[in-house]
Amino acid sequence: MSGADIARRANFDDIRYAQLWEDADVLVDALGDQPGKTLVSICSAGDNALAMLTLDPARVVAIDLSPAQIACLSIRIAAYRTLNHTAFLELLGARPSTRRGELLDRVARELDTDTARFWTARRVEVEKYGIGGVGKFERYFRIFQTRLLPLAQTRSTIDEVFRSKPPAARAAFFESRWNNWRWKLLLKFFFSNFVMGRLGRDPAFFDHVEGSLAEHVASRLWHAGVDLDPADNPYLHYILKGHHGTALPLAWRAEHFDTIRTRLDRLDIRCGALESFVASGEKADGFNLSDIFEYMDERIFADVYGSILAASNPDARLVYWNMMVPRRMPKEHAHRVERLTSVEEKGKANDKAFFYSDFVVERVL
Repeated sequence: MSGADIARRANFDDIRYAQLWEDADVLVDALGDQPGKTLVSICSAGDNALAMLTLDPARVVAIDLSPAQIACLSIRIAAYRTLNHTAFLELLGARPSTRRGELLDRVARELDTDTARFWTARRVEVEKYGIGGVGKFERYFRIFQTRLLPLAQTRSTIDEVFRSKPPAARAAFFESRWNNWRWKLLLKFFFSNFVMGRLGRDPAFFDHVEGSLAEHVASRLWHAGVDLDPADNPYLHYILKGHHGTALPLAWRAEHFDTIRTRLDRLDIRCGALESFVASGEKADGFNLSDIFEYMDERIFADVYGSILAASNPDARLVYWNMMVPRRMPKEHAHRVERLTSVEEKGKANDKAFFYSDFVVERVL
């Protein structure tokens, strides 16, 4: 099954994603009204599981193969409980800070011994970048932002990206100032399958990919830089500037801070494969499946998809992304699922995590 399969091929010993790179705004909109329901989320860094608490569910089951990713959610929970919003953003790395070591110490006292030791071992890096900046994926973007991007773009050009302007002006800026030959060369090299696999994700995550990641990213930049206003995009801001500016992911925003903090006890955190939830006999009303299907061949995808349907209540929603590997309901299960096309199209149009090629929302019949 999927968990055992990818666990054999990829390394889960360290933090791969120290923050979420999937847009929680489109996720919670796609999940719809869920008061009093049971939701399931791939944990990753935990931000989207936390964002799902704003839907007022009875429970959010956050599950991940990686103990390191579970540790990312655990320290966030302790930070919500221990810090005010300003200090929370400083510890995460969304805002400059000279006291992250002190904040880490305060929060670590609320953690179990093993998780506290895990984070204490990363103290120096946390002090520099925050707990949201210490993953493999974030280091990859930091190399890009600090060492290579200055070879293609001036600081003033990068700053100009985030000054709000009408779509026509954004298009003119992109064509005349941003999309130069140095940028195209950098994009082709740094966002290649080889470099991304070794510095950013894991080589095993590209086992089922066909085509060029660099070409895919290039094709999606128009959406991020022209269709949407970059000034509102925390993901693009972090990639190009190393912090979030005024834009923040949903779970980090001030207006949701107290709501999430009062609902933290509704989180049910589990370290293991998604199949362990399925095998438990429990049923859920919504699933945030991230992009896990990309890492499976078509046979395993069909098996796992069927098992998720077996663990779904009627009208449950399945929400997931594709980046390079097209995955949608397998043919043998199509009669059991309805595609929510209008919800998908709305999500795609507004998705600030621009590197995904497809956003899928399905309802279990």
